[in-house]
Amino acid sequence: MTRKSLVFCSLFLEVVCFIVIGVHGEKKQNEPIGKISGGNYHETMHKLQSFRKSLTRQDAIASTPSSSSQPPEGLNNPRVFHVTSYGADPTGNSDSTDALLAAMADAAMPSNGLKEGHLLEGIKDLGGAQINLEGGTYMISRSLGFPVAGVGNLMIHGGTIKASDDFPNNGYIIELSNISPSAAYNFEYITFKDLLLDSNYRGGGISVINSLRTNIDNCYITHFTTDGILVQSGHETYIRNTFLGQHITAGGDKNEKDFSGTAINLQGNDNAVTDVVIFSANIGIMVTGQANTFSGVHCYNKATGFGGTGIYLKLPGLTQTRIVNSYMDYTSIVAEDPVQLHISSSFFLGDANIVLKSMKGVLDGVTIVDNMFSGSDNGVEIVHLDKTNSPFQQIKQVFVDRNIAKGMNLKATVAKKSMQGNGTLWNVDFNNILLFPNFIQNVQYSLSSIGSSFPNHVLRTVSDNHVVIEANEVVSANVFVAVDQSVSS
Repeated sequence: MTRKSLVFCSLFLEVVCFIVIGVHGEKKQNEPIGKISGGNYHETMHKLQSFRKSLTRQDAIASTPSSSSQPPEGLNNPRVFHVTSYGADPTGNSDSTDALLAAMADAAMPSNGLKEGHLLEGIKDLGGAQINLEGGTYMISRSLGFPVAGVGNLMIHGGTIKASDDFPNNGYIIELSNISPSAAYNFEYITFKDLLLDSNYRGGGISVINSLRTNIDNCYITHFTTDGILVQSGHETYIRNTFLGQHITAGGDKNEKDFSGTAINLQGNDNAVTDVVIFSANIGIMVTGQANTFSGVHCYNKATGFGGTGIYLKLPGLTQTRIVNSYMDYTSIVAEDPVQLHISSSFFLGDANIVLKSMKGVLDGVTIVDNMFSGSDNGVEIVHLDKTNSPFQQIKQVFVDRNIAKGMNLKATVAKKSMQGNGTLWNVDFNNILLFPNFIQNVQYSLSSIGSSFPNHVLRTVSDNHVVIEANEVVSANVFVAVDQSVSS
């Protein structure tokens, strides 16, 4: 029976009792019908109040979950650790380091009734424990880390953490540290969500070292001087829906030339960065690990003209990187000796381009297709070969095609041209569009005579991106030539 129905019954019983008492009670002379006599009234109301309390008690008993609704034996109730319960100051006026560390230490202690075997061997499942920052702002003077390794399935969420003025310059606000070097992985399935991390120009935001399946979701990381996020070794760190910048700016900051630091430093394999904005840093994303993927990344961290880089792939010889559906805003992508690199469906604004940088002259398995480039008519190539260290000598399976450009020089490995003329030689020049200076691997051509004659013709030479077609007699003809530099050598 619900509370509303009980109240209705109580009122109904009170009215009924009142009517019954008024009718059957002892009537005094000149006493109106329906009025309760003084003595009977107090006694009756006392009984009525007792009856009402008994109904309330029954309602409380009825609302108590039955034994069948209790959690099954062996399962824990959710464990949520509220940091203010440990003395953390949500106003940010006093140091909350010890309180936050105490909450993290308690959360890292496995519950007695939790069964093992859900996570990787050697990782204790914390059952989805949560460290709740309760929407507060907390000041810390040293890095926050778990006291033990080998735990997983835990979340820190819902607040702001700011480094104090005496925070270590080489520290990170939150650290998943390599405190157990002998373990395969130190942590698994740790989630950082809905956080604002302010490094106060002292160190970095989050470091994830030798950890497995870490989530960094919907975070705002700012005022770092080293790395906003450092991922070292480990496996499968996912960075999503996150904003990173050393300075708070929406672009065009007058101090842009002085931006420093790296927003995301990936020194591990098999990570993903998705729907991330990097608005202020010297390097947006530095990559020194293989098989990473980037999607929906917007870099306007520091213009290439000021010495900045959007995404720097510093892993010559084994790149294995995919960059798709991203926005390089005045910042370029630089790849050293790329081997297996795919860039597609992205937009490059403000002369931002792709630089293939030779370290030992290797280009192998590079696909750059279906991108848009917009520049300022400064003669910048959409794909530029940086041969400062050495020329490219090992070129194989490089395919650059189907890109469009406005105000920039289009470059490709596939090109087509037609010529009309009267004579015996047709010299078709592809230098303005072909990426490599002398690397045509395949030629197809046709010669269509305008007059009634049908001369013999031949592909005479292919050299320095020139294709020469020769006929055995003077003729007026149209020549169509298609060339390809992407065929495996």
